[in-house]
Amino acid sequence: MNAKLTILGCGSARPTFQNSPSGQVLELCDKSFLIDCGEGVQLSIARMGVRTSRLYNIFISHLHGDHCFGLIGLLSTLSMQHRLQPMHIYAHPDLERLMQPWLGYFGEEYSYDIVFHPINPRHREVIFEDRTVQVETIPLKHSVPCCGFLFSETHRVPDSMGGFVRETRKRYAYCSDTRYTESFVEQIKGVDLLYHESTFLNEHESLCKNVMHSTAAQAATVAAKAEAGQLLLGHYSARVDEHERFLHEAFPVFPRTLLAREGETIEF
Repeated sequence: MNAKLTILGCGSARPTFQNSPSGQVLELCDKSFLIDCGEGVQLSIARMGVRTSRLYNIFISHLHGDHCFGLIGLLSTLSMQHRLQPMHIYAHPDLERLMQPWLGYFGEEYSYDIVFHPINPRHREVIFEDRTVQVETIPLKHSVPCCGFLFSETHRVPDSMGGFVRETRKRYAYCSDTRYTESFVEQIKGVDLLYHESTFLNEHESLCKNVMHSTAAQAATVAAKAEAGQLLLGHYSARVDEHERFLHEAFPVFPRTLLAREGETIEF
C-alpha cells in the first residue's frame, strides 16, 4: 500500500497569497499524522477534505510561529466539532507550558483530552511506536532547538528461530528548518521520500548561514548523499515568487526532485 503526503502549507515565516506556513498530513498504514501546524493549517485541512477523525498524533518540529501558530485554532475547532478521541502532541516541552494558559482560558469545555509528549529535539530517539509505525526524531541545526521526524512502516514477520523481527518498509523523512548539515545523512539513508527545507536560492547562500536555513541545492546534496528515492522541496522564502527556480537549482544535483505545492498529494 502506498503512503500519501498532503501538503497543507509550504511557505516560510511570512505568509503570502501563494503559500501558507508549514503543515503536512502523512497517511501511513491507515493512520494519519499531522506534521507541523502553521497559521491557517485548519483552513487547508477543511479545503482539502482531510479526515480529522483519523488524526490522533501531531508532531511539532520546533517553536517558531510558522510551525505552531495554527495549533490552538485547530484544537479549538476539533472541540467545537465534538471530537471525543484524545489528541497526542509531540513537541519541545516549552510548547505545553506556553499553551496551557490558552487552553485553560479558551478551552474549559474541551470535548476531548489533549496529551503532550515532551521531546528533546537535540537527541535522536524513538518518540512514537505502535504495531505498524515508528517515529524517530532527527536532530537539526537551527536557531532554536529543532528536529525532523523519520516515519517508518514496520511489521512483525516470523524469523527462522520461531520468533519475530521487525521488517521496515516505507520510510519518510521530514527535515524541517536547518542549515546545511550532513549529520543525519546516515539516519535517513535510503528513505523513499525526503522532505528538506529549501528556503533560499544559491544567490542567498551567505544569508543561510546567518538565519540557519538551506538552499535548494544544499537540500539536493543531502538527498544525493542519503540516496533518497525522491526529494521534496518546501519552506519557500517569500522573496522568491517563481518556485520553479528552486527546482532548477536542485535538479542538476538530484534529478528526482519535486516541488511541494499546497493542496497536492504525493504518493510514494
